[in-house]
Amino acid sequence: MSLSARVAIAVTSSLLLVGCGSASEPSPPTGVDELVIPTPSLDPADFVEDVDNPWLPLAPASEWEYRATSSGEVATITVTVLDDTREVQGVTATAVREAVVTRGRPVEETTDWFAQDTDGNVWHVGEDGVWEAGVDGAEAGLAMPAQPRVGDGYRREHAEGVAEDRAQVVGLDGSASVPYGDLIDLLETEDSSPLEPGVVERRLYARGIGLVRAQTVSGGDELVELVAFREG
Repeated sequence: MSLSARVAIAVTSSLLLVGCGSASEPSPPTGVDELVIPTPSLDPADFVEDVDNPWLPLAPASEWEYRATSSGEVATITVTVLDDTREVQGVTATAVREAVVTRGRPVEETTDWFAQDTDGNVWHVGEDGVWEAGVDGAEAGLAMPAQPRVGDGYRREHAEGVAEDRAQVVGLDGSASVPYGDLIDLLETEDSSPLEPGVVERRLYARGIGLVRAQTVSGGDELVELVAFREG
């Protein structure tokens, strides 16, 4: 997985191609009440225009800058919420662009799409050129629950062989010292994917900001830390 894939806002990047496949098995119910995750179809009546979940706020023009390191390599990752939307299964989704720069040179850029339901849950509904909910068997996954609880487990996305990230909430009182500052009362998740056996990542989120730190704790040495945040 590339360094950019360690940033949870733009959930994943993959060079594999998605093929046709059957619907996936929903995640077991572990606290995310009454949600089918991933979901085979979206109902536009269940969604709102803005994404204002406190753990994953995506106001247009918001921008996050991260420093990412892996095996001695250093990269800057800039995540920006664009003033752009896309209709996915009838739902208006918000565009989030992620740009990676290494040694002063751009090396990767991706755009992902997110939408929030009326209960405040944020869904990942696609990535440009890689997968889109409702196309070739791909399904929207849960990017962030409205009210995370320890033990909640869910799939972040589902495009077979391409995007199969999963997460579990493991804490609600985490802390982190990152270039942006010292932060407390953080949401902590443990993330993995069957496409990368043995790789486990811990992610920390702050209210009103979003992702502040992501570290691979098994199967790698990647570390992503928040350097700057500008609210749109």
